[in-house]
Amino acid sequence: MSVRGAALLAMASQMGAFAIQFMASVVLARWFIAPDELGLFTIAFSFVSLLAVLQEFGINRFVAGEPDLDDDKLHTAFTVSLIVSWAIAALCVLLAWPAAAFYAMPGLLPLLLVIAASYFFVPLATVPMALLQRRLDFRSNTIIEVGVVLANAAVAITLAWQGWGAMALAWGAFFQQVARAALSQWRAGWMLPIPPRLAGAMPVLRFGGFSTVLSGLSQLSARLPELLIGRLLDTVAVGLFARAWGLAFQLRWLVSGGLATVFYPAFARFRDRGDPLGPHYERVTASFTAITWPAMAGLAACAMPVVGTLYGERWLGAARPLEWIALSQILFIALPLYVELPILLGRMRPLLWRFGLDTAASALLLALGAWFSLEAAAASRVAYGLVWLAIHAPFLHSVVGFRWSALARVWLQSALVTGLAVLPVWLSYQWVAPAAQASFMQVVLAAGLGVVLWLVGLRQIRHPAYAEVHHFADHALARLGWRHLVPAPR
Repeated sequence: MSVRGAALLAMASQMGAFAIQFMASVVLARWFIAPDELGLFTIAFSFVSLLAVLQEFGINRFVAGEPDLDDDKLHTAFTVSLIVSWAIAALCVLLAWPAAAFYAMPGLLPLLLVIAASYFFVPLATVPMALLQRRLDFRSNTIIEVGVVLANAAVAITLAWQGWGAMALAWGAFFQQVARAALSQWRAGWMLPIPPRLAGAMPVLRFGGFSTVLSGLSQLSARLPELLIGRLLDTVAVGLFARAWGLAFQLRWLVSGGLATVFYPAFARFRDRGDPLGPHYERVTASFTAITWPAMAGLAACAMPVVGTLYGERWLGAARPLEWIALSQILFIALPLYVELPILLGRMRPLLWRFGLDTAASALLLALGAWFSLEAAAASRVAYGLVWLAIHAPFLHSVVGFRWSALARVWLQSALVTGLAVLPVWLSYQWVAPAAQASFMQVVLAAGLGVVLWLVGLRQIRHPAYAEVHHFADHALARLGWRHLVPAPR
């Protein structure tokens, strides 16, 4: 499968998964789950996820990026994955009791146990998923991603309807992992490391050790907000922050999340061919920023009416945090594949200490913000994004070899079309009704006009991403006879 075809399927799978997750979150928030219940679940999920990230052990990147992968290496990688993953899952179960005692929340223990138990199924999916990515088999990826969110949504909504509260979310997460293991095994051909094989495990362990530390630091930075806010504020604040973070993350994942799984094996092929990676990276950055920056800026601009319309008045406290969180994502998207490419090119040691530095900055800024208020904690993510960019941009330049002038031009062009995309929403607040009183129709019409201006801007300024947007739109609209709606690049 071509990289473009894989990217198209990856985007389709993200759209399907996003639609299901989004509708499930709206149903749960409006009718079944209160902010304090979501906060309690989020603390449990964040604590277990912080440990469970060690499970993956870099096996997926090892399988997807190993130049000479044979059956023996694959068998060894699968065996190592099972041993490490089940040991970490058992540790998560054992630590459930002290974690519940630390937060002094009795209702936390059963949530911790159910979520921890779900991670026993994770290693059954790790190697099969990595193999599918290596083959660029994103048809299977689409089936898996849509299937797992369907399983989660169906279980969570059914149990929440029956009054299970936060436990409904925990069991939804449990059955999501069960579904992922079953579907990935089916699509990869039902594979297990029987008998176990540890011969030749040292390269896997060496790669996995570095990758695990990196993943652990990344997960720590991602999960610190819920854990620190839960300790310094309360479960309601955690629930509101989690709702804001979840909405921003879902939208970001919708528009660009699946692309990373496509570009990692694609860059492995470029590396193996000896291609210069800088020009490829500049084009990838153009695609990421041209699509995701306007989406994040639009979400920030529409935060108040979006939260009020979708989730109801009791969730309006999430609107201001959502604005800050969505804006912070613009900074993190400016450097796509900042983890994957150093790993692919063997620059893991310098990446490791930079991760430690940016994680420390994240914790310090977050604790300082949470000391004052929930909104200040959310605003700290923007300050952290600036620090993160300063830490990682020079290093990635040394790894990939992109041109600063080319990247600056891409950023400037993407910033311009982002401004065009949100301009109609801002003008509607000035001329029709402010954000707090804006109707759903006002926001939809303004956002639709913003999409039109975004497309026109991309074409008029000859943004490098317009050719890719045109290719995908042409492919999608041709079947409906609407190909002429998106004009060819200038």
